[in-house]
Amino acid sequence: MQRVKPKKFLGQHFLKDLQIARKIADSLDNFSDLPIIEVGPGMGVLTQFLIEKDRDLTVVELDRDSVPYLAAHYPALQGHIIEADFLRLNLTDIYPDKFCVIGNYPYNISSQIFFKVLDYKEHVVCCSGMIQKEVAERMASKPGKKAYGILSVLLQAWYDIEYLFTVDEHVFDPPPKVKSAVVKLTRNNRTRMNCDEKLFKTVVKTSFNQRRKTLRNSTKPLVGKDCEIFSLPVFDKRPEQLSVAEFEELTNIIQPYLLENVAK
Repeated sequence: MQRVKPKKFLGQHFLKDLQIARKIADSLDNFSDLPIIEVGPGMGVLTQFLIEKDRDLTVVELDRDSVPYLAAHYPALQGHIIEADFLRLNLTDIYPDKFCVIGNYPYNISSQIFFKVLDYKEHVVCCSGMIQKEVAERMASKPGKKAYGILSVLLQAWYDIEYLFTVDEHVFDPPPKVKSAVVKLTRNNRTRMNCDEKLFKTVVKTSFNQRRKTLRNSTKPLVGKDCEIFSLPVFDKRPEQLSVAEFEELTNIIQPYLLENVAK
């Protein structure tokens, strides 16, 4: 069977470096008792090393050319290849308890994949893989840094994030126009937020929608332009200055003053 041709509309950049693929597969070794969902295996450069670990593995692939290729080259995957859009799947239909997620993620939907993981935070214990370097830096960034933003806060609320290493363009077919990086998310010990979780997301997103402005200006859509809480010192800050815990505090401050047209 012929090699699968990378498709631009699927955001495919096939990794060629086997050493890097093995390192990505090894990033889940601390959770060797848990099953794995691999996203977008393509021709199986990462899959082959996951199979070697003799773990319960299911791969999710949208590319119709890749599915028969995987079935032909990796007999161990029989019955464990799902031809579907990962973003549309109910992941607990695959593994109802705890599991890990891994992949050389399609760059055009990488952020969406991590938000999908966040939706299953009670089940996804660890998530690692390859993404654009810029997105990886945003995910792992600390408060006060330029890269710190919505993705940083929402993911760090529930996961410890490690920027593992940078990957150059030349190890892909075709080479992407940006550098890549491998990240690892490990579920932290948080069981609940110290505020309304849905409102927390709204506050974070609203604050960063005008990230160059102070919180006094960026949160006006939530509480109005003349809200009495704006006298508090926190509203002198910009959103990138606040930690996850401080965003929780901000959410609790804002909640009693929400405008009626703001949905929690």
